[in-house]
Amino acid sequence: MFAESLIGESAALATAICWTITALAFESAGKKVGSLPVNVIRLFFAFFILGIFSYFNKGLFYASDASLDAWIWLSISGIIGFVIGDLLLFQAFVIIGARVSMLIMALTPPIAAFFGWLILNEQMTAINFIGMAITIIGIAIVILAKGSDNGKIKMKYPINGVLLAFGGAVGQGLGLVFSKLGMKDYDPFLSTQIRILAGIIGFSILFFILGKWGNLFAAFRNKKAMTGITIGSFFGPFLGVSLSLLAIQHTTTGIASTIMAIVPVLIIIPSVFIFKERISFKEISGAIIAFSGVVLFFVF
Repeated sequence: MFAESLIGESAALATAICWTITALAFESAGKKVGSLPVNVIRLFFAFFILGIFSYFNKGLFYASDASLDAWIWLSISGIIGFVIGDLLLFQAFVIIGARVSMLIMALTPPIAAFFGWLILNEQMTAINFIGMAITIIGIAIVILAKGSDNGKIKMKYPINGVLLAFGGAVGQGLGLVFSKLGMKDYDPFLSTQIRILAGIIGFSILFFILGKWGNLFAAFRNKKAMTGITIGSFFGPFLGVSLSLLAIQHTTTGIASTIMAIVPVLIIIPSVFIFKERISFKEISGAIIAFSGVVLFFVF
C-alpha cells in the first residue's frame, strides 16, 4: 500500500514539473504562431511519441486492446480536456501569460472534486469549501489591484484572459473525472493516446469550420515556434498527461491533484529568467496562498 501510494505521489510531482516546462514552452510558441496551430501540432507529435513508446513498452502502437467503454469515456475526456479546456488555456497563455494562467488553473483540483461529487458521488465537506475559498483569495490577490485614479479594485490583467484560463480549469477538471471513469486499471499512456486522438479529431473539425489550415502550415515554417511546440509536446501531452493518469491510478484524485497544483509556485522562478517578468512579493504570496487552499481542500 505504501509503495503504491509513493508511486502515485511521485508521478504527481513529476507531472507538476512537466506542466511547468510545457506551459512556458507553449506560451513562447503561442505568441509566435497563435494558440490554435500550437494545440493541433502538439497533439500530433504527442500521438506518435506515445505510439512509439507504447510499441516498445507493450507491443502496441495504439490502444487496440482497450474496451469500448474505455474508448467512449476517454474520448469524451479528450474532447473536454484537450479541445475545449486546452484551447481556452492556450489562448490565455497568449493574453495573460503562462504564470498567471497556471495560477488560475489552481482551481482545477476543487473543480475536479466538485465534478467528482456530482458524477462519481465523491464526498465534499465544509473544509473542502473553505479550501476552495482560500484558493480563490490567493488568485484574487494576484489578479486584482487598486486603481491609481480612484482607489477602486480593478482587474490587473485582461478580463478575457482571466476568463479563458478559468474555462481551461473547468475543462481540465471535468476531463480528469471522465478520464478516471474510462481508464480504471488500463495503461495510462495508451489511455492518454485515446484522449489525444479524440482531441486531434475535434481540432480537425474546428479547423475545417474556421478555415485555419493556412495558419497551421505557416506554423511549421517557424523554427523557434516548432522548437517550443516539440518541447511542450514531450513534457505535456506525452509525459505530463500520462504521469497525471498514472498518479490518479495509484493514489486518490485529491492527493494527486494537490501535488500537481504546485505548478503556480514552481513557475515563478523560470518566468523571471525566461520571460523577464517582474513579480512582486504580493504575487508570490498569492500563489502560495492559492496552493495552500488546494492543500487544505484535500489534506484535512
